Amino acid sequence: MRYYPVFLNLKERLCVVVGGGDVAERKVRGLLRAGARVKVVSPELTEGLEELRNRGLIKHVKRAYQEDDIRDAFLVIAATSEMDVNRAVFKDARNVPVNVVDVPELCSFIVPSIVNRGDLTVAISTSGVSPALARSIREELEVFFPEETGEFLEFLKDIRSRIKQTVPDSTTREAVLKEIGSRRVLKLLLTEGVEVARQEVYGILNKRGIKCE
Repeated sequence: MRYYPVFLNLKERLCVVVGGGDVAERKVRGLLRAGARVKVVSPELTEGLEELRNRGLIKHVKRAYQEDDIRDAFLVIAATSEMDVNRAVFKDARNVPVNVVDVPELCSFIVPSIVNRGDLTVAISTSGVSPALARSIREELEVFFPEETGEFLEFLKDIRSRIKQTVPDSTTREAVLKEIGSRRVLKLLLTEGVEVARQEVYGILNKRGIKCE
């Protein structure tokens, strides 16, 4: 099966995770990073999930799953070791996006392996054929994109805002934005580091008479 790749805006959306083990904790942390409101349904929690609950970052329903638990949910993840529970969650979700961890036939969406570098998100999927290979590709990309990639993106975000404010001609503006996000700049970032890439961007702007330093 081929999947349609999409990035969801989960900010302030209710996402329900059924299960309280290590796998559920990983899913919860990913949802929180995306700004979701998270409810966890499970009789027990890992220490990590207990800490998140105690800090008020998640809501905890301390009992076994019931159908009403996913009412009003924007997205649902089942991460239990009980297949009967997982099947019930899948059935009850109806038109709500649902993922039963490691059971593709009980999923309306799958969660890819993710590389995060600030605002950069790279998602890798083998369409469920080999999650292990997807993880290996992710590990390679984590080496390929250094941690400072996120810092450089913050720099470009600020530069882009200034360009939009100071360059009225749309054709010129788009050409400049394309150049500062070119493969040449990316190569410098990856091989020479963020400061060299930053100076390259300033050089591009100076040649066009745009002052952003």
